[in-house]
Order: sequence, then structure tokens, then C-alpha cells
Amino acid sequence: MLSHHYDRSRAIAVASQAAGLIAIVALETWLGDAARPWQGLVFALMLAFGLGLALRSYYLKQKARRDRERAGRERARKASDTWMSD
Repeated sequence: MLSHHYDRSRAIAVASQAAGLIAIVALETWLGDAARPWQGLVFALMLAFGLGLALRSYYLKQKARRDRERAGRERARKASDTWMSD
């Protein structure tokens, strides 16, 4: 089943990869064989941007996991305190 949740990071990644591909094709069209170094630079930027987004996604998932664990420990502590005071 498809999720209808909008993922902003995924949309940015797709847009940046599309822009990079368009830039590579445009450079080839305008510069011919002289475009090779520029195409390499565009490709390197595409990889770096993708890696940056992947690391950001990993960081946010880990942060959310830590927050959930912290909230669970806090609930358990409060439940323990309530039980002890009864």
C-alpha cells in the first residue's frame, strides 16, 4: 500500500538529482567534449548532496529513537514513583 505521507527530504533529493542530470546533459550539449571536467564536478556535487541528505535522515531517525526511549524511561520512572507513594 502506498503511503501518502509527504517526505520533504525525499522530494529535495529527487529534485537535486534531476537538476544534476539536466545540468550534465546541458553541459554536454553546450560544451561537447570540453564538458567532461564540469560534468565530473556536477556528479561529485550530486553525490555529496545525496550523502548529506542520507546522513541528515540517519541523524533524525536516531534522534527520534533516543527521544522515544527517553520518554519511555520517564513514563516508567513516573509510574514507579506513583506506585511507591501509594
